[in-house]
Amino acid sequence: MPLQVSLLVDLSEKDRSRRHAVLCVFKVEYRVWNPFRSKIASAILGGIDNCHIVPGAKVLYLGAASGTTVSHVSDIVGPTGVVYAVEFSHRSGRDLVNLAKKRTNIVPIIEDARHPAKYRMLVSMVDVIFADVAQPDQSRIVALNAHSYLKVGGHFMISIKANCIDSTAEPAVVFAKEVKKLQEEKFRPAEQISLEPYERDHAVVVGSYRTVKKKA
Repeated sequence: MPLQVSLLVDLSEKDRSRRHAVLCVFKVEYRVWNPFRSKIASAILGGIDNCHIVPGAKVLYLGAASGTTVSHVSDIVGPTGVVYAVEFSHRSGRDLVNLAKKRTNIVPIIEDARHPAKYRMLVSMVDVIFADVAQPDQSRIVALNAHSYLKVGGHFMISIKANCIDSTAEPAVVFAKEVKKLQEEKFRPAEQISLEPYERDHAVVVGSYRTVKKKA
């Protein structure tokens, strides 16, 4: 049940001779954000410096699944922001569509993220791309979407699952190769963090895209 918070607001700034106050009651809903079910939550608890998802931001979320983490991102960006949630699975997509009926700042897109042109009529330029697609070519998928929709100087956050890319190599080697791929696509990785103990052999990489060099 939402918690009721009482706030006493003093309206007497303009007229000191007449003091008025109004009691406002707000309903505040506190939600559990489980780091074992959310890569963003586990990265935050792991100490990531900045995920760049802020109130008012436009976020392109690749690999939205049924929308568990998408709903939390929706909470963060608020009514002035928007979450474009891309999911390939039609089964998970049904849950995502139902979620969007309750949260008007979510735009559900049931498409393959490998083909960003298919949803060009739905997505505007965005501030942040978050990707949790767990595919061998996930760096390429992120790059294709960034080239189409991420603003110059925008930010990205990608969750890398090592054994989805190369199950024979050490996770650290896989992460290093993926970072190099991102750099070749005009991304500038700034931070990398392990998702242990919440996710095994996972890392999150955060950075910027086509950063404009400051003039001396």
